[in-house]
Amino acid sequence: MWQNTSVIDKMYRKLVIQVSLNGLSFACFDTLTNKPTTLQNIPIESFHKNMKIEDLFAESFKNYPELQAGYDEIVILHNNNLSTFVPTALFDEEYLGSYLQFNTKVFETDFFTFDPLEKYEMNNVYIPYVNMNNYFIDQFGTFDYKHANTILVNKLLDLSKNNEERKMFVHVCESHFEIVVIQNQKLQLFNSFDYKTPEDFIYYILFTAEQLQLNPEHFKLEILGAIQEEDAYFKMAYKYVRNISLFDVSSIHNSYSEAENRQHFILLHS
Repeated sequence: MWQNTSVIDKMYRKLVIQVSLNGLSFACFDTLTNKPTTLQNIPIESFHKNMKIEDLFAESFKNYPELQAGYDEIVILHNNNLSTFVPTALFDEEYLGSYLQFNTKVFETDFFTFDPLEKYEMNNVYIPYVNMNNYFIDQFGTFDYKHANTILVNKLLDLSKNNEERKMFVHVCESHFEIVVIQNQKLQLFNSFDYKTPEDFIYYILFTAEQLQLNPEHFKLEILGAIQEEDAYFKMAYKYVRNISLFDVSSIHNSYSEAENRQHFILLHS
């Protein structure tokens, strides 16, 4: 973590940057109030496709002065589908790659790491974007980094306290989405799926429900991330799942819209 040692120099500001192959987003926080002061999404489509990721980030740093300001704390969140949750009882730090090989193609040259979720007795094993981390080392020196799914699952587990009903959450990103099934702070399933069409989207939701014997007439499905009710993906899910809704963000109090709070749920809880 990058911090000033002197209390006099403390700025009470935190920067969180979420990175993916589709772009980056960032939030600046006032750490005294724990409220976001800036929330920004920067899609890669706005740049030339043949540019390297590092060059795309350099362009962003040039265009958004907030990314070059001073902060007491900087956190980088890696958003990809190269992660899996492992119970602490089955976890061995020597074999990180073996946990991921069941749901993604891994190579000997891959770098593996993990985020502990000690409260829930499990670890999120994942492959971070090493080239992006290297870029941020050049920019910031030192910083914390985590996987976006660590924040997502940890927060959803927190919110499920004393709720005995099994509930499915779907978090939508541009090219993949995560399904999280939780019952009273117990993670029953986590998986990530690539998708291109509304048919892909509903297929994986219904397939997962079938595996867990969740009846589409009864189980509750809450959707968050980059999705709104008028989207084709939501409309498709609405056809097949009776109890579907957008994730309720009314408990998040800031100056941003419901849609922004839903889309940037992970950033805002990091």
